[in-house]
Amino acid sequence: MIVAEHLRKTFPGRGKDKAPVVAVDDVGFTARDGEITGLLGPNGAGKTTTLRMLYTLMAPESGRVLVDGIDAARDPQGVRRRLGVLPDARGVYKRLTARENIAYFGALHGLDAATIARRTATLAQALQMEDVLDRRTEGFSQGQRTKTAIARALVHDPRNVILDEPSNGLDVMTTRGLRGFLRALRAEGRCVIFSSHIMQEVAALCDRIVVVARGRVVAHGTPEELRACTGEANLEDAFVQLIGSEEGLHA
Repeated sequence: MIVAEHLRKTFPGRGKDKAPVVAVDDVGFTARDGEITGLLGPNGAGKTTTLRMLYTLMAPESGRVLVDGIDAARDPQGVRRRLGVLPDARGVYKRLTARENIAYFGALHGLDAATIARRTATLAQALQMEDVLDRRTEGFSQGQRTKTAIARALVHDPRNVILDEPSNGLDVMTTRGLRGFLRALRAEGRCVIFSSHIMQEVAALCDRIVVVARGRVVAHGTPEELRACTGEANLEDAFVQLIGSEEGLHA
């Protein structure tokens, strides 16, 4: 389980006044085990900054992050061991094969060769990437790179998974396969968080949704609860009403 409490993050301002830019302002939510939690918002809403604080790449100025009860500020290494992360920047090592990319990350997590081989086989089958495992990743399609990045993020078998716009740029069939993979993670009782601005993806996958706009949580609940509280029949209309603007929406 991942808990975010009152997270705040600002960045230095630009221009004459140089006023700080508030990227995340008092964001809090709970992502439960055995559920997929969607972080939904227009571009620039603070989704990626929030995720970066969850996986310890950034430290919040105030508030805290708990992963399976562990405070990220007090034990960041303990938190990282419990997380599998697909960040917004997810380049792979082009001179290595997909298998070698995965093995390298497994070694970083202290796994032995037998465990790495077993986990690689399991993930390759689940992600339908067995045919590219022993190819160098240079020249991979975006979908193949994303699958490799997901596999190496999950090689240590984490109970908590954070994915930043995992289907961005993927074709229809790869996206469908990815959705099936995420549902399988949920069925295994894992905690899954992913950010997106694609409404169909959120509607198809999420048990709970956290809507972020202008750096703040403006609503949270199940898809049914968000539709009910806005009086809208579909999630897209509910989202537009909740954020107060269609700016940045791609559905």
